[in-house]
Amino acid sequence: MAKDLWTVNAIALVGPTASGKTAAAMAIAQQWPVEIISIDSALVYRGMDIGTAKPTAQELAQVPHHLINIRDPLHAYSAAEFARDATALMADIRARGKLPLLVGGTMLYLKALRDGIDDLPTAHPQLRAEIEQQALILGWPSMHAELTKVDPITAARLPPHDAQRISRALEVWRVSGKALSQWFAEANTTRVAQPALNMPLLSLEPENRAWLHERITQRFNQMLTSGFLAEVRALRARGDLHIDLPSMRCVGYRQAWELLDRAETTDAPVKSILPQLHALGVAATRQLAKRQLTWLRGMDERIVIPCDAPDTLVQTLAALARFTATTL
Repeated sequence: MAKDLWTVNAIALVGPTASGKTAAAMAIAQQWPVEIISIDSALVYRGMDIGTAKPTAQELAQVPHHLINIRDPLHAYSAAEFARDATALMADIRARGKLPLLVGGTMLYLKALRDGIDDLPTAHPQLRAEIEQQALILGWPSMHAELTKVDPITAARLPPHDAQRISRALEVWRVSGKALSQWFAEANTTRVAQPALNMPLLSLEPENRAWLHERITQRFNQMLTSGFLAEVRALRARGDLHIDLPSMRCVGYRQAWELLDRAETTDAPVKSILPQLHALGVAATRQLAKRQLTWLRGMDERIVIPCDAPDTLVQTLAALARFTATTL
């Protein structure tokens, strides 16, 4: 296959959760020589398959996939790491004469890749563990109050129970003596423009929001039928994971973990939490989709494809064909 087939560096196929990105990506892979790079902060974790709607083993075997199953749930994966890894992968894929197809809905990852990311202090696991231990004793609202004293700008935009972001902001302060907001302010005045990345965005978005809500409900039903609760119980049984880890804060997993905690406290049968898990999981997933759509609608350059149209796949393939230098 000629290396100059494509007039772009890569294609990004984005959209809210449950919009059909995996099916569209597989249809593209049947028509063009692509390798898929996942833009999904949940798919990086091993052992979290059902609740993340991870591509099936058959789908993973049909076309090369990257940045899936690369982390144990105990270890975080950052937007900066994604930007670094995706950039290297795109170069490798292009060198093989194929097109990098980035697929997913973690918009922070996409932003980091396209715009760069601030050069913040690296993670400090021991210090983070100390902060989390302190939070177990005092509670996250107290940690938020501490953050307000040292970094009122960051604290003002974080809710008192946002453990992950409060922890990171306190970690940055304690390791560097400089507020996170100050790091951002200084970066905005000194950042060098990133080289332009020729990566069109194909965005699957519903014309009828009710269609997406129904898809979310159906998919969560399927997750529960497929053993999602058993998957979460297996993760809990490891003994080294906890609810404040980024992996366990993923939509669905957090709700299941909290309900299992409550069931253990009250000696309630595990099956009794299924109706509530369904309601909470669907609501949380809808909120995630809403945030993703809000972010996407701020990207004026995106090419919108209605994911609830009867010919979504045809439109997707036609949109991608615009970026070929030749006709296959």
